[in-house]
Amino acid sequence: MKKRISIKDIAKQLNISITTVSFVINGKAREKNISESLTKKVLDLVAELNYQPNALATSLRTGKTKIIGFLVDDISEPFFSGIARRIDEIASSLGYKILFSSTRNDTGKAIELLQIFKDRHVDGYIMALPEGLEEEVKKLIQTDAPVVLFDRYVQDVKTDYVIIDNLNSTYEATEHLIKNNYKKIGFVTIDTLQQQMVDRLAGYESAVGKYKLPSIVKKIKYVNSADSIEEMIKFFKEEQLDAVVFAANYICLDGLRTFRKLGIQIHKDIAVVSFDDFEILEFCEPAVTAIAQPLEAIAENVMKILLNKLKKAGKSIENMQVSLPTVLNVRGSSAKK
Repeated sequence: MKKRISIKDIAKQLNISITTVSFVINGKAREKNISESLTKKVLDLVAELNYQPNALATSLRTGKTKIIGFLVDDISEPFFSGIARRIDEIASSLGYKILFSSTRNDTGKAIELLQIFKDRHVDGYIMALPEGLEEEVKKLIQTDAPVVLFDRYVQDVKTDYVIIDNLNSTYEATEHLIKNNYKKIGFVTIDTLQQQMVDRLAGYESAVGKYKLPSIVKKIKYVNSADSIEEMIKFFKEEQLDAVVFAANYICLDGLRTFRKLGIQIHKDIAVVSFDDFEILEFCEPAVTAIAQPLEAIAENVMKILLNKLKKAGKSIENMQVSLPTVLNVRGSSAKK
């Protein structure tokens, strides 16, 4: 097997010190007053020999792995994949690698993945905090590990957050339906204590309460799509709604499948609004009105906060909580009656 090229080999060939080679490779030639001609010789030889730094050795020397752990429920969901893509772009431009993982709503798997991140000595953690992982994350934060959470806020977990205004987002979406003359508006969500979902429900209830309309809520004990659809079939048969707000895009997808099974037509039979906009909704007939989360802004704020924490590692800095607005993309599914 071909021997791996080391800094020592480069120094020996050029008859210079290992320290000089290290300074050049790490971009410190000017700072250390190394001549341009010598810098060029080192860089030319590095390119010729195709030298690749040993990541393990570098991490042992610097205490940094340049790896960030990213943990969410399901990275295949449009919301999480959109954020992951932008975070990866920013991280790559700065020389960081991302370990992307999905918990699939399995607390045991989430704890296992978090341990893998620890074993890999990741420099920082980005998470949409899964249920059941609160105590593990608290312990992590107590070690001064840089942790930035997004999508959901947990009052007991004191760290940095990037979230959206969930309450006002669903309030405005529900009010939009009310102003378009809908009177019997349902709200379909999951049975959970996750704060973002609690806030979305509160926004809906606040709107129907203000206009003295009935609150018609369906909480699904979400396990999989098939069970979700079965629950919705019963709900939509029992409740003769003229409009519905779905609390997340995957719930909306199950709702649209339910409508197909029941022969319910969007807008003609029931107006529809989805929390989380995604491409498929534009191809429905008519297209579905949706609350769009600012995916790029979420990703950019998450990385800005995390990089600041990494830069100031070991120093005490105040936790940041960023709340971003959403946009209601109004389409044909919620047009006036």
